Amino acid sequence: MIYILIIVGVMVLDRLVKMYIDSGMNPGESIPVLGDFFHITYVRNTGAAFSMLEGHTTLLIVVTGGVICIGIIFVIVKSATYKKIFLWSVSLMCGGGLGNLTDRMAYGYVIDMFDFGWFPVFNVADIAVVTGCALLAVYMIVYENKNYDKKQ
Repeated sequence: MIYILIIVGVMVLDRLVKMYIDSGMNPGESIPVLGDFFHITYVRNTGAAFSMLEGHTTLLIVVTGGVICIGIIFVIVKSATYKKIFLWSVSLMCGGGLGNLTDRMAYGYVIDMFDFGWFPVFNVADIAVVTGCALLAVYMIVYENKNYDKKQ
C-alpha cells in the first residue's frame, strides 16, 4: 500500500537527517550554508510548532499519537473511497507526526535543523506536515467545495 510507504518513508528520512545532525553537531551549533540566508542549526525543541506548549511533552505525545493512529487507520480503511490528494495529505501528516513523536518519546524534545533566521527552525517531519496540510487545503477547496455546491 503506497500510503503506508509514504508514512514510513517520511519517518525514516526524518530520522536519518536527525541522527546525522545529532551525531555531528552540538545543540545550538550553527553552520552557514547560504551566507546569512540559510543555516543548519541544531535546536532541541520541547514544544510543538513555534515552540507552543513547551514543557507539555506528555500532552503532545498523547494527542499526537492519537491523531496519528486515527490517520493511519483512516488511510488503510478508506483508501479506496477518497481522492489520492487527500490520502497523500493524511500520509504526509502522519509520517511527519511519527517522526516528531519518535523524538518526543525518545528524548523529550524534537530535533530541528533548518534555519532561515527569520523563521523558527524546523525539520523534515515539519516539512511533511506542512505539505500535507497544504494538500489538504487544496483538496478541500477543489473537491469539498464542489460537493457543497451539489448539495444546494
